[in-house]
Amino acid sequence: MKSLLIAAALSTSATAALAADTFNLDPSHSQVVFSYNHLGFSTTTGMFSGFEGEITFDQANPANSSVSVSMPTKSMFTGWEQREAHFMSADFFDAMDEDVITFTSTAIEVTGDNTALITGDLTMNDTTKSVVLDATLNQVQPYPFGPNQGTPTAGFDATTTILRSDFGLGAFAPAVSDEVVVEISIEAFQAE
Repeated sequence: MKSLLIAAALSTSATAALAADTFNLDPSHSQVVFSYNHLGFSTTTGMFSGFEGEITFDQANPANSSVSVSMPTKSMFTGWEQREAHFMSADFFDAMDEDVITFTSTAIEVTGDNTALITGDLTMNDTTKSVVLDATLNQVQPYPFGPNQGTPTAGFDATTTILRSDFGLGAFAPAVSDEVVVEISIEAFQAE
């Protein structure tokens, strides 16, 4: 149970800061991969990186845990510069350098020894919608080597599906699918 909740660490509470451990996301090993159907011919993928965020975990009362994450909109990488430029154009994000995508947890439903449904507010393109992440704990262990050796570290994966149109990004649907599959993988180090 401890492992799940460190990984999922999710609903907010005023008491969370009193008896909680804080974990900072490792931006070098955290990413969001998205995929969508392109005209029925292929599945196109891209990713966001450059995360900032923290998980606050209350071991005594995991329901008092929380997570908040942000990433620059322009950190999107698709492997093709012209596609990235198009996504940042007025057809989609119309992104400025300071624009960010954020997720802030609001609730957690434990579904198994190492799984949970995490509800939170996703803000993207100046629009906020509630989304549910299907999260799985990978492990909680001391980091095995390097400058973080011995630091308690949590890792988890999560998935969700969103509709582009919910965030004002629905251009070219349904030819380009409105549904976008999102896969998240995160590592976080316990703060000192």
